Amino acid sequence: MAAVVLAATRLLQGSRAWGRSRLRFGAPGYRQFSSGGAYPNIPLSAPLPGVPTPVFATVDGQEKFETKVTTLENGLRVASQNKFGQFCTVGILINSGSRYEAKYLSGIAHFLEKLAFSSTARFDSKDGILHTLERHGGICDCQASRDTTMYAVSADSKGLDTVVGLLAEVVLHPRLTEEEIEMARLAVQFELEDLNMRPDPEPLLTEMIHEAAYRENTVGLHRFCPPENIAKMDRAVLHSYLRNYYTPDRMVLAGVGIEHEHLVECARKHLLGARPAWGSGAAVDVDRSVAQYTGGVVKLERDMSKVSLGPAPFPELTHIMIGLESCSFLEADFIPFAVLNMMMGGGGSFSAGGPGKGMFTRLYLNVLNRHHWMYNATAYHHSYEDTGLLCIHASADPRQVKEMVEIITKEFILMGGTVDVVELERAKTQLMSMLMMNLEARPVIFEDVGRQVLATRSRKLPHELCALIRDVRPEDIKRVASKMLRGKPAVAALGDLSDLPSYEHIQAALSSRDGRLPRTYRLFR
Repeated sequence: MAAVVLAATRLLQGSRAWGRSRLRFGAPGYRQFSSGGAYPNIPLSAPLPGVPTPVFATVDGQEKFETKVTTLENGLRVASQNKFGQFCTVGILINSGSRYEAKYLSGIAHFLEKLAFSSTARFDSKDGILHTLERHGGICDCQASRDTTMYAVSADSKGLDTVVGLLAEVVLHPRLTEEEIEMARLAVQFELEDLNMRPDPEPLLTEMIHEAAYRENTVGLHRFCPPENIAKMDRAVLHSYLRNYYTPDRMVLAGVGIEHEHLVECARKHLLGARPAWGSGAAVDVDRSVAQYTGGVVKLERDMSKVSLGPAPFPELTHIMIGLESCSFLEADFIPFAVLNMMMGGGGSFSAGGPGKGMFTRLYLNVLNRHHWMYNATAYHHSYEDTGLLCIHASADPRQVKEMVEIITKEFILMGGTVDVVELERAKTQLMSMLMMNLEARPVIFEDVGRQVLATRSRKLPHELCALIRDVRPEDIKRVASKMLRGKPAVAALGDLSDLPSYEHIQAALSSRDGRLPRTYRLFR
C-alpha cells in the first residue's frame, strides 16, 4: 500500500511540475514550431531562404572500388573488391555442383556441402576450425547449388592470412573420416524429410520444375541426394568426384573488404602448388555437357490436407508451377528477362504490397487482386551459364486447379503483348533499387564478385548493370517474351491433381492467342 501511495505522490508531483512549466513557457498550442508561420508562403518543393546549398558526394562517374582480378600460374583466379570496414568476406567458389553428376552417384555435391568445414590434415575436428575463426571474430558457411559450390568466411580483415590458409585446408585437405560421413548421412536424411514435410513447397517444386524442363541432363539432375544413394556414399566416391572438379582452373578465390595484393600474396602462399588430399593427378572425366531443354511434366500426388498442425492449420492446396525456357546470364537478353520477371512480380507473393513488394506488378493486379481464392502467385527466373527458366508458381484449392492453370497461361500470353511504358519504367526502377540495396551487404558483394569472375573472368559493376537496365525498351520485352512462348512448357504439380489439365492442353493454351485451355465436353459427369 505504501508503494502505491509513493507512486501516486510522484505522479502528482510530476503533474504540478508540468503545470509550473506550462505557466512559465506558455501553453503548447502557442509555441512556434517549424511547421508554423515562420515561412508561411514557401512550398515544400522550394528551398528555404538563408539555408546553405547542400553538397552531395559524387564518384565522378567512376566506381571508386573496382573489382581486380589476377590469374595465378596454376589457373586459380583471385578477385577482390576493397570496401570500407573492419571485417572482410573471403571464400572459394568452384565450378561444381549437381549438374556435373551424370557419371556419378547423384547427391555428391549435397554431401560435400554437409561435410564442409570438418576435420582436415591440420585441424583434428570442426571445433578446431571454429575456435580458429573465433579468434578473428569469424563465421563460416558452405552452399552447393546446381552449378557452383561456395565456401565462405567472414572475419576481421587482420586475420586474412589465417582465413585463406583455413579455406585452403577445408577445400583441398578434408579428411572425410567415416564418422564424419555418417554424420553427413544423418544430416542429409533429416533435410530430405524436412523438404517433404515443410508447409512451404517452393524448394520441392523448384526441383520438380528443373527435372521437367531438363529431363535427365545437367541442371535437371537432382540437387538433393536421393534416399537410395545415402548409404552408398563413401570416401572413394567423394575423392573420385573431387579429383575431377576441385581443380585450380575451376576455382575463384574472392574477397571483399581487403587489399588485392595482400589477397594474391595469401593465395600464392596457401593455394599455389598445394597437393590436395586426393592426389595431384590430372582431371580425366570432366563433364562439359551443355544444358538441353526438353520440357515436360512432373507430377507428385500428395495429401496436402495435413501439412501443418495447430489451431489454425493451412488449408488444403494444390501447387502448380509452369515454366518456359529463357536464356543464360551470359546473353544480352538476360537483362530484359530480369526486367520482365520484375514486371510480373518476381518475389514472394506474401511480401508487403504484393509479389516482389509491388502493388502494380501483373501477378498482383491481374491475379491476386482479382481472384480471392488464389493463395499464391509468384514469378521466378532461374538463370545459368548455358540456359535459363522463367516460371510462375500458383496455389489454390484442388477444386479450382483448372481455372488457376488457365489464369496463369493467360498471364504468359500477355507477356508477349503490349507493354505499358509506365509499367516498364516502374519495373526497371524497382529492379535497380533491389540490385543496389542487395549490394549494400558485404556477403552479397562477395558472391556477386565470385560468381561473375567464375563465369566470365571479369565483373560488371553495379552502375554498368543499371545502365543496361535503363536501356531496356518495350519492344525488347515483347521480343524476348514472344521467343520464349514458342518453346515447350515445363510443368510441375504437387497435391490433389484430379482436376489438373493434361500437358497437351496446357501446351495448347500457351500456343493460343488468348491462353485459354481447350474446351472439353462430356456427356456424362
